[in-house]
Amino acid sequence: MEVVVCKTKEEASKLAASIITKAVKANPKTVLGLATGSTPVLMYDEMARAVREEGVSYREVRSWNLDEYVGLAPTHEQSYRYFMNENLFKKIDIDLANTHVLNGLAEDPAAECAAYEKQIKDAGGIDIQVLGIGSDGHIAFNEPGTSLSSRTSVVYLTPSTVKDNARLFFGGNEAEVPTRALSMGVGTICEAKKIVLLAFGANKADAVKGMVEGGISQFCTASALQMHGDAWVFCDEAAAAKLALKDYYAWRSATKLAL
Repeated sequence: MEVVVCKTKEEASKLAASIITKAVKANPKTVLGLATGSTPVLMYDEMARAVREEGVSYREVRSWNLDEYVGLAPTHEQSYRYFMNENLFKKIDIDLANTHVLNGLAEDPAAECAAYEKQIKDAGGIDIQVLGIGSDGHIAFNEPGTSLSSRTSVVYLTPSTVKDNARLFFGGNEAEVPTRALSMGVGTICEAKKIVLLAFGANKADAVKGMVEGGISQFCTASALQMHGDAWVFCDEAAAAKLALKDYYAWRSATKLAL
């Protein structure tokens, strides 16, 4: 795992976006795994800027999103399909037919999850998977206690996740947040060829420390990334504040980014 410590989330977002734009330039048919939430928005803005100003094209790129709420239609303003359309897809030249988000209204959620897994496999797997991290160390909606070999499935959200997401997406009203979601599993995520995880703010410091320097455990599902061969963590100084080896990580990642 390479930990890139930046002074600000803006700097971290630009560096993370550069990994994706370079990959898309090199391979116009790159397969992306995408995330929602406030964390990747600045990175998505930078990706859109590269389309406008640098001629980067996503016309042949395909994408699969991490998760979706059970019970929300794609047109619902709090759905993750709606989020992706507004925060990225409408700003770049990607074909919406090539973008995939789990169907929160699926009559058979288990069949929907199985089909999603097959789609990813048939596409040759995900080349770059974008992630955020929850304050309790979860990735996607894989809450503490989730098997590190889990696959895409129906999951239940913990009270802390409901609270966090109410603040971000539902105007603070926890009663409006669905308590179930469809989510890629930890095992599914870890099959991506490259991982790009972003973490910002002091409220993520404990989670980042557990992910990077803690033991590998289902109680911090992000810790599974320690076993990945090409995982990059981009964080600001606040999120990295509790890392015992922060200076070493910064030196090592700067060396590798310069290559």
